[in-house]
Amino acid sequence: MQVIVRDNNVDQALRVLKKKMQREGIFREMKLRRHYEKPSERKARESAEAIRRARKLARKRFDRE
Repeated sequence: MQVIVRDNNVDQALRVLKKKMQREGIFREMKLRRHYEKPSERKARESAEAIRRARKLARKRFDRE
């Protein structure tokens, strides 16, 4: 990942970097990797996330109609 610093404005470059990292899901990945997660727990978490995404998508579709 690369961010260009323009006019020695490090604060703006840092904001851009954080936004890119957030979009890529790096912060979430770091949080998940802080502690070991058993494969069974990982499978349960991922299936719960998939169900949550599907319900959210269904809700959005229902609202549009």
